[in-house]
Amino acid sequence: MIRRSKGEKVYGVFNGFVLLLIALVTLYPFLYVVFASVSEPVKLLSRQGLLWYPAGFTWNAYKKVFANSSIYSGYLNTIFYVVAGTTVNIIATSVAAYVLSRKQLMLRRFFTLMIIFTMYFNGGMIPNYLLIKDLGMVNSRLALILPGAISTFNLMIMITGFREIPQALEESARIDGASDWTILFRIILPLAKPTIMVIMLYYAVGHWNSWFNAMIYIRDSTKMPLQIFLREILTRSQLGSMAGDIEVEDVGITIKYATIIVSTLPILCLYPFIQKHFVKGVMIGAVKE
Repeated sequence: MIRRSKGEKVYGVFNGFVLLLIALVTLYPFLYVVFASVSEPVKLLSRQGLLWYPAGFTWNAYKKVFANSSIYSGYLNTIFYVVAGTTVNIIATSVAAYVLSRKQLMLRRFFTLMIIFTMYFNGGMIPNYLLIKDLGMVNSRLALILPGAISTFNLMIMITGFREIPQALEESARIDGASDWTILFRIILPLAKPTIMVIMLYYAVGHWNSWFNAMIYIRDSTKMPLQIFLREILTRSQLGSMAGDIEVEDVGITIKYATIIVSTLPILCLYPFIQKHFVKGVMIGAVKE
């Protein structure tokens, strides 16, 4: 075993303390929301200072949220939008990134600049709505999937990831007679798996939290995502509190914390499965010098 000096031990203790402090600062806001969501409203409002445990205990806020039967259809719709939308996003972004990352593509720089241009300038909400209307996608699930099929920011990240893959792998595949589709799906995508997983997470979180487009384009309540229903519950609770609604006062301020937990907890469950892909890639040793 390697013996550490006193300076290294002191540094280890100090470094651990700093990391623990950062972890507490990062984790406390989430714990506060969890504790506040199961607290009694009166005791929570009278509580001063940090909240390290629930002020009383009650499930009334969650009961109020799940009493709305639309929550369950909203969950199913959101899951559909996340799965279908993310699938379309990954396929479209991967194909576009592969094309734009090829050095032999003519006018590659021009096309890239035109795509980047859309990050800073767009037609606005009214032209977008008119476009969706002319395409016949108003009150259609496609309105929440196709218009945002490719995110320029995510596309740039994926292009960078594809460019880091050695060109020798592609050249050797072409010598064996592989087409562009074969190179993309059997060589590029497997080697760029960490990048794909990160981009997939970005897209999935975006679809899960999306509510503005649904509020504009969707008219049928059976097609609305979860976030719309949670927003309605939160709005009604606030209006009911101002109007002196006794049933709403029973949950009071805690209902907004309950809606936060209901809307964020499922997507947080994805992180443990994707976390390993944030650490390192799988390119080490792929090409032998």
